[in-house]
Amino acid sequence: MATAIQMPALSPTMTEGKITRWLKKEGDKVSSGEAIAEVETDKSNLEIESYEDGFLLQIAVKENESAAVGAAIGYVGAKGEKVPAGGQAAKPAPQAPAAAAPAAKPAPAAPAVKSVAAAPVAQAAKPAVVPAAAPSARPAPAASGRRVRVSPLARKMARVQGLELEALSGSGPNGRIVKRDIEAALKGGVRKAPAAVSAAPLAARAQPTATPMSTMRKVIAQRLGEVKPGVPHFYLTVEVEMDAAMKVREEAKALEVKVSVNDVIVKATAVALRQFPKINVQYAGDSILQLTSCDVGVAVAIEDGLITPIIRDADQKGLGQISAETRDLAERARKKSLKPAEYTGGSITVSNLGMFGIDEFIAVLNPPQAAILAIGAVAEKPVVRGGQIVVRKMMSITLSGDHRVIDGAVGAQYLQVLKGLLESPLRLLF
Repeated sequence: MATAIQMPALSPTMTEGKITRWLKKEGDKVSSGEAIAEVETDKSNLEIESYEDGFLLQIAVKENESAAVGAAIGYVGAKGEKVPAGGQAAKPAPQAPAAAAPAAKPAPAAPAVKSVAAAPVAQAAKPAVVPAAAPSARPAPAASGRRVRVSPLARKMARVQGLELEALSGSGPNGRIVKRDIEAALKGGVRKAPAAVSAAPLAARAQPTATPMSTMRKVIAQRLGEVKPGVPHFYLTVEVEMDAAMKVREEAKALEVKVSVNDVIVKATAVALRQFPKINVQYAGDSILQLTSCDVGVAVAIEDGLITPIIRDADQKGLGQISAETRDLAERARKKSLKPAEYTGGSITVSNLGMFGIDEFIAVLNPPQAAILAIGAVAEKPVVRGGQIVVRKMMSITLSGDHRVIDGAVGAQYLQVLKGLLESPLRLLF
């Protein structure tokens, strides 16, 4: 029987996607892992791939038409195989968008990838239900006892590269490991089989640890949620002297290295997370997730709104690398060509409106993150130093925190660490 190609959930917030272009025509031969269509999501434009070898028997959703996550957008099968009567895009069953994680759960933290795979396809008779995988893609028991769901192409790639599948987190529906996860693993230094263990810094890629909430913390989260529904924010502002940080930028410029003030802030934000990990947490119901990597989101304004691409392991990268990655991610964000792994997850976000002359503002949290920094303009201001009025380049930073898991004192301590790093930027090198 022909197999339905479902509209995949390509981002945690995606509920539907629009087919912008079919890369195959009805009757064309397709192979597993081959891109077959381009989809516009709420965040970017992505390619989806076929999970089956065969022929594209029918296109159920035409170009410039939309379909809900889990709906059938086409059918693949043997040449001449019949498509069920009435085979067309269908409303997904309630369980279909399983790939979209709740806002309070952390999304998988993975670096950039080249392509995005389609969700596993369902049997045509039940297009909204994800079927059991084909024998070649059957989940294999991992050493830890966890069963690994993996696509045939991803399994082959992992075998060729010597990657341990149980060490990977799948970003496909129901946690299935797909092509983009293998590519991300190869770029991110995820551990390989024992015979070829990588020397990459794996500690930063460790999974977050969940600690059950204390009774007091549960009551705090409950009461604050009643007073301020949703995510109860609190706000702290600190003034930072930026003269030394601006000199770092000028010295980099003299060396023909493009470094912005924001790059210095991103680096300092990540190093401060490493030095003060109490703020590197996320709310997860009855638990608090302690993150182990320092991944900083950078708010980028695009035509349709705002997106926050992530600089992974920013504490371990030099200013030049952070600058290059930020420019690349921002450029592709404006073109809507980012992959989900490039804008999901993250420890904290930096939102900078200083270039617009804004002195100070309050930013709204970017779930599932528990903190965001609002950066104002660097401006010369009179300040008192040693009993004398002098002029210094000052900048305001306002932290918005999720009060369910971060208290005001914790936020204040983090800002003090960040302030110290920015006012003595040489500490970022050691």
